[in-house]
Parts: sequence; structure tokens; C-alpha cells
Amino acid sequence: MNEQSGRVFSIAEENPPIDGCTISTQVYQTEDTGIMYFSMSAGTNISAETYEYPKLCKMESGNMEVFTNDDKSWQLSEGDSILLPQSVPVGMRTTDGCIYTEFDFGGKSNMNQVLKSGEVFKLKDLLPYQDGKIINMDLVDDPNVKFVIMSFAAGTGLAEHAAPGEALIFALDGQGIIGYEGKEYTIKTGENFKFAKNGRHYVKADGNFKMALLLTLKD
Repeated sequence: MNEQSGRVFSIAEENPPIDGCTISTQVYQTEDTGIMYFSMSAGTNISAETYEYPKLCKMESGNMEVFTNDDKSWQLSEGDSILLPQSVPVGMRTTDGCIYTEFDFGGKSNMNQVLKSGEVFKLKDLLPYQDGKIINMDLVDDPNVKFVIMSFAAGTGLAEHAAPGEALIFALDGQGIIGYEGKEYTIKTGENFKFAKNGRHYVKADGNFKMALLLTLKD
């Protein structure tokens, strides 16, 4: 995964658009799974293309319209996500500019039925908070990748452990504390963090905190 481990960063801040251009940055790619950052400057577009596999877009900043060639369209802003329709041409365009993360999942991926194609939603709204509890929901689960969202009630946390693959964290709501290789980092909504494979880490929530985690299980 083409991100440095052990630091808090912002996808939106580190991938600014260039006037008149669209930029794509490949972060991770295997035969079945891909992660890319897209930066689109004001007034640009990506032509409609057909996808035969699940593709999830998560807005990091700005505003974007997702459209199909049969005149369907969806408006997305910061924090919104959409599972793109499959087997029909789908494109993107922006008036003011935007930055988003795109997740490509192989056709064999086990997708949670809570994800509905062609619906705009916020990842943070898929889970509630419950006092004294940590709630997990697997959105994608296959042998090579897991995409999980988690809600931590205030005062809860995960004990130190190591994961069998690289992991990319997306802070969705509130503020949490990431312990990683002997150091603590505060992470808040809109920020990101990467764990290296087998990197020892823990999570603490002084207040309510939600995050998404993409775990890669294939070198």
C-alpha cells in the first residue's frame, strides 16, 4: 500500500486538484482489489464507463455528481459514499472540484446487503453508538480484503494487537486515539492512518468515535 505507516494524514489535504485536470493516484492494487485517490478540479469530468465489479466511492472533500447515460444522477458532498451501479455506463463530474477515494472489489467479494447500488449514504450513519459497546460491521469480506466500519462508545477501545496485513483507517465521526508501535496519535473526523503488516496497535475512544478500516490480506 503506497502510504507511509505510523502517521496521521488527510487524503483531502495531500491530494489537491490541479486547475483543469483530473488526477488519479494508485494506492493499492491486486488482481481483485484496488484503492485509488481521485482529485478533480472545478469544471472537469470523468467519462461514463461500465464496471462489472463493485466499486465504492467515498467523498473526502468538495462536491461531485455521479451520472449514467440514461439520465440518472446522484449528488455527493464531503462524507458521502455511493456503491456505483454495475453493467451500465457511469461517469463523474464536478462544478467546484472534489477529492474522493475509490475502492474496487473483485466480483467474488462478499458484500454486505446493507450496501445498495445507486444509493448515496454516509458510512458513519450505518452504525449506531451503544453505551459501553464497540459495534463492528463487515461491509466487504473476502479472502484478500476486509472493509469494516466500527463505532466505539466513549470509554471503550481495542487492546493492543497486530493485524496479518496492511490496514488503512478512515476516521468517520468524533475523535479517537491510535496507539501504534509505542506511540499515541490523536485522529479526528476526515483524517487517516496506516498500519503496516504486523504493526502493533490499539484504539481508544475518550468520546464517541467511528472509523472505517480497510485490511489487505494479500501481499
